[in-house]
Amino acid sequence: MAGKATNRIKVVLVEQNKTSKWLAGKLGMNESTVSRWCTNNMQPPVDTLSDIAKLLNVDIRDLLSSTKNNSK
Repeated sequence: MAGKATNRIKVVLVEQNKTSKWLAGKLGMNESTVSRWCTNNMQPPVDTLSDIAKLLNVDIRDLLSSTKNNSK
């Protein structure tokens, strides 16, 4: 999954024992849209990502994969 993934929404949901269905309900969004975010087929808007971070009580950065290459 390295390289392609740009968000960690699914990882954080699993860590918190929550489902994409739960998240969709909390956001008032379609479950298929949230599922596409979780599989990185689509990315949520930044304001929605902020809402997700608040719901999951995490820093918004915890929902993103690093784009910085640490190997030099």
